[in-house]
Amino acid sequence: MAIDGMFLRCISREISDTALGGRIEKIYQPSRDEIIIVIRLRSGSVKLLVSANAGCPRIHFTESNIENPQTPPMFCMLMRKKLSGGKLISVRQPGLERVIYLDFETHDELGDASTATVACEIMGRCSNIILIDKNGKITDSIKRVSSESSSVRQILPGLTYSAPPLQNNKSDPSLVSVGNITDKIPSLPQDTAVSDAILSLTQGISPLVAREIEYTLKTDRVRELDPLKIHDLKTRISNLVNVVTAGTPFPTALINTDGIPKDFSFIDINQYGKLMTKKTYRSCSELLDSFYRDRSSSDRMKQRSHELKKNVSNLLSRIYRKIEIQKKELADTENRESLRIFGDILSSNLFSFSKGDKSVTLFNFYDNSDVTIPLDPKLNPQQNAQKYYSDYKKACNAEKILTELILNEETEIQYIESILDLISRASSDAEISSIREELMSQGYIKNRKASSSQSKKLPPLKYVSSDGFTILSGRNNLQNDRLSLKDSRPDDLWLHTQNIHGSHTVIVRNNAPSIPNSTIEQAAIIAAYNSKARNSVNVPVDVTPIKYVRKAANAKPGMVLYDKYRTVFVSPDSDLVAKLLSK
Repeated sequence: MAIDGMFLRCISREISDTALGGRIEKIYQPSRDEIIIVIRLRSGSVKLLVSANAGCPRIHFTESNIENPQTPPMFCMLMRKKLSGGKLISVRQPGLERVIYLDFETHDELGDASTATVACEIMGRCSNIILIDKNGKITDSIKRVSSESSSVRQILPGLTYSAPPLQNNKSDPSLVSVGNITDKIPSLPQDTAVSDAILSLTQGISPLVAREIEYTLKTDRVRELDPLKIHDLKTRISNLVNVVTAGTPFPTALINTDGIPKDFSFIDINQYGKLMTKKTYRSCSELLDSFYRDRSSSDRMKQRSHELKKNVSNLLSRIYRKIEIQKKELADTENRESLRIFGDILSSNLFSFSKGDKSVTLFNFYDNSDVTIPLDPKLNPQQNAQKYYSDYKKACNAEKILTELILNEETEIQYIESILDLISRASSDAEISSIREELMSQGYIKNRKASSSQSKKLPPLKYVSSDGFTILSGRNNLQNDRLSLKDSRPDDLWLHTQNIHGSHTVIVRNNAPSIPNSTIEQAAIIAAYNSKARNSVNVPVDVTPIKYVRKAANAKPGMVLYDKYRTVFVSPDSDLVAKLLSK
């Protein structure tokens, strides 16, 4: 799933063809390891996203609307200072290395012409974004690397920039004859897999592409490569080089049976057969933007919502511990009938024992057997009998109270779990603020003096179906209540995932004679996507008119009752949801 050197060559060409000569209009840093550079062109503006996230490092154009923090980080402000207004004059990639250098024509503090370079190193956990001055010195980087972190290469302000170490044992097929590479393969251990042989000798090729070559050769091991197949292998590697050199990729994403994107490449991939479905894109940037949209948004919000999620998780853990204690206490009340029986037996035999006795064996007239009853030696016979009656009464009261408390705690668990689901799906600081405000209103967290005004103005998510119907989806539980119980009309359609935490979704009817099935299906997909089942398939979604939705007495926000519904089954589709989202 990592971006290989050949894929990066396709991206480099896209950047050069699209943005060369453009000027930097804005620079943002939406998260600690991402930079967005807005480049102004004659035809408009484009957004170039560069990510040094260890899990999904990449560089590509993006059309996603990514929210930025209210206060820009220091590296972002430095980038703005050094690059604002700069003109992109060169896009360089050394061989098929996973590094792209963006050269900008800028001006220094004195107004003199200067140059600055942004090194975009797309190398897994070693990924970085480095700002370099005209003298080759590091101005700063999004990740600083000291001698304690790496003995090979330090990245600190003031040091001379050095490129990442080359892979000496691999050859670049775009710079050397492919024959020089394929001629070495027969000398490898004969049991070596063909894909491993390709990876060990060839630069810029990912394991996925190497396996695809092996699949098309219909040969598994090096020992099976005869001269004809070696020639075929040489041709296939040469074709890959021609694709990236000529800029004619076939951007393809692989999607598993659960509907989750699993891998991608710049060529068509056939090795998985029916185990994977394929989706093609117009450009490599469009592919990466779609592939990482949900994942990067999730990572970004995880950083911003970490503290709130931790507090809510701790709260949920406390409730679980509390309910376990209550269930144990409830189990202890199950023998309460024996307390009443002991009281009855003692009351009928007050002269058979006396104060100071620790126990007494008496006839149990309930089951016609003898029973030994423990006594408190400090109490007289009458007081011992009354104590058993008192304990019985306490156990009955405890059973009633504990049953109610456990029911309330279980309802509270459902509510807190819905909050955690909302936090996990939040896509903006405003949504996080609205969730925090909801928790404050319910008394779960302390009220802050400066309450956020963002959450009060935050509207429901708005979509427009292919038939032109407005579809609204709540962003938090308080908004779900307003949407379903106050702002909607009785004949509007209400949708919610069945027995799964999710947002309330409403199709606004606007006096239309009927709502098309296509709109209902799209609204169901939206409801499934805006739920805990976002990454599932065949999600059940209940559909009913608003008039059948009601609120139970003292119910938590977002928790409603409904009847007279029907259920449809859909699979969430992030691309469709993004397409229907109103801008």
